[in-house]
Amino acid sequence: LPRVQALRDSASALELEKESLIELIHSIQNSQDMRNISDGEREELIITAKRLMGRAVTVEVCVETIRSPQQASSLEQATNMIDDILKKVMDNLESGKKELVSLYGACSSDVPSGPVDQKFQSIIIGCAIEDQKKIKRRLETLIRNINSSEKSITLLENQKQKSADQQNKI
Repeated sequence: LPRVQALRDSASALELEKESLIELIHSIQNSQDMRNISDGEREELIITAKRLMGRAVTVEVCVETIRSPQQASSLEQATNMIDDILKKVMDNLESGKKELVSLYGACSSDVPSGPVDQKFQSIIIGCAIEDQKKIKRRLETLIRNINSSEKSITLLENQKQKSADQQNKI
């Protein structure tokens, strides 16, 4: 039994590592620093990042979670709630981020710093412990990605404003 648990733990760690690598490659591809390097270096980095991403996504690690029918239903409801918010994020980044943060607060065992979605909290409690951890990690990643998107948008807007200001001076 300890050997089986060690195997599950190792596989779970590999799942996390894969997620981290994919997120890192994605953040490099979308980094503001990519705009500050030469065209040749940028092209080389883009090709390398695509190749690495292509290889990373071919790795499949799957640790099955044993669920009761109620836990499976709770997982489906939680996943659907997150997916519904993600559909709205493209229309309103800030509003979507607030909703995701309130879902994240519902997953936290600590006293949350912001609002908590009570409905989501009651659903998440019905999920298997492994699923609760995965949902919390997914929300963390989504919020981080939105934060980096917001920074990129702000930087682009600032660059456009500077360009417009410079053209107005001419």
